[in-house]
Amino acid sequence: MSEFEIHRATKRRAKLRLGMSGPAGSGKTYSALLIASGLGGRIGLIDTEHGSGDLYADLLPEGYDVLRLAPPFTPGRYIEAIRAMEQAGVTTIIIDSLTHAWSGEGGSLDRQGKIADRSGNSWQAWRQVTPEHNALVEALLQSRCHIIATMRAKTEYVQEKDERTGKQVVRKIGLAPIMRDGIDYEFTIFMELDIQHMAYIGKDRTRLFDGQIVKPDVEVGRRLLAWLQSGEEEPQVEQAAMGDEQLADLSNSIRRARDLDELYHVFAAAYRTANALPDAAAIAELTRIKDERKAALEAEEAEYGEHA
Repeated sequence: MSEFEIHRATKRRAKLRLGMSGPAGSGKTYSALLIASGLGGRIGLIDTEHGSGDLYADLLPEGYDVLRLAPPFTPGRYIEAIRAMEQAGVTTIIIDSLTHAWSGEGGSLDRQGKIADRSGNSWQAWRQVTPEHNALVEALLQSRCHIIATMRAKTEYVQEKDERTGKQVVRKIGLAPIMRDGIDYEFTIFMELDIQHMAYIGKDRTRLFDGQIVKPDVEVGRRLLAWLQSGEEEPQVEQAAMGDEQLADLSNSIRRARDLDELYHVFAAAYRTANALPDAAAIAELTRIKDERKAALEAEEAEYGEHA
């Protein structure tokens, strides 16, 4: 008997995985909220942009919830925030922005540099950091919520001729997203926004907007929702359970974390393992142990600070 299973391709209902990149001022947060409104349900925004998530409090009649994520922006803390939104009953999670997990304080580039400085081995540092990044990507893909992730884009200025006046003008354009190369392949649809708040759809598995330039709005969200809900229900799979020995090993690795940096690293790895099954009970238990260890480490840091 073959170990491979072959089945007829069948379109099934799915959750949205939308990536949006653009330079400052391109309207990433605004556009994400409008599309999320079109998807319906409760909206939650993970804000890494210093409170900018509250600036649009009056934009949507239904409102939305905000979780402010402060540094360090480790992949493990992003995973914590996603879990918190899921547990709160949110149906669409906006991550604004995902860029900080890569290039922000405590993000993957920052961690890789610090590990390389300590060890003197850049390649070995990536071997430690890459699994953390992969765990975050896995959390995005496996979430039971719709996910909209914004990313900053590298900015460049070009000089071109204005067709109306004939004069040379300077225009700001966004280039590749500031994130690990290839991140756009992880999403169902990827939008590149410009300073006029228009989006070029460079990748679109829904085929609704592929290659088009559109204005992201509520109607775009409604059209995406209709496509996502068409097709058959995903078959129910009996939930696997993590073995006691494996759960104990992961739990102990969290309890042994010597500082918050290491805690976020080991928790990201443990979460990815439990989420792959998936085992909701194990995830809850690992999260509880992480919270206990986090509180203990924070108390130790506070006590050390008082005696320093």
